Amino acid sequence: MVKTKPKVRFSWIAVLLWFLFAIALAIVDQWTKDYMQSKLIVGDVQRVTEFFNLTMAYNPGAAFSFLADAGGWQRGFFSIIAAVATVVLSFLIGRNSKRFWFCLGLALIISGALGNALDRVRLGVVIDFLDFHALGYHWPAFNFADSCICVGAFLVILAEIFGNWKKQ
Repeated sequence: MVKTKPKVRFSWIAVLLWFLFAIALAIVDQWTKDYMQSKLIVGDVQRVTEFFNLTMAYNPGAAFSFLADAGGWQRGFFSIIAAVATVVLSFLIGRNSKRFWFCLGLALIISGALGNALDRVRLGVVIDFLDFHALGYHWPAFNFADSCICVGAFLVILAEIFGNWKKQ
């Protein structure tokens, strides 16, 4: 007799709820960027602590200014990637709706992708303003959306390594 896996149900409710959460975080991201633009101009540096500054930077590329000098085609390219990623990750949420930490990680990634895509569509660049540094070395400036993507990726990795954190 052949064992079959139980059919995984797709949860549209989970997709909707996690997507609303992602949209709320993308709104927070946009608010932080708009607020920082009202306080700083490009190149300004406002010291907060010995290891952290607020600065205003416009990034036409992706992470670490990847493809920043590509001539403009990357704006649409990265926006399409964000849209495709949102669809794929939403599908994964629907298929894994009972895995809280996994879905939280995916929703955080979606929120970051949406937040940065909104910048690209509205402004043609991504606004970065968080500047951490130590011993004269600066980490590339980043934003709330980038933080959501990093934390989300970390949660997805942990959820996959350790399986379901909450037994179903």
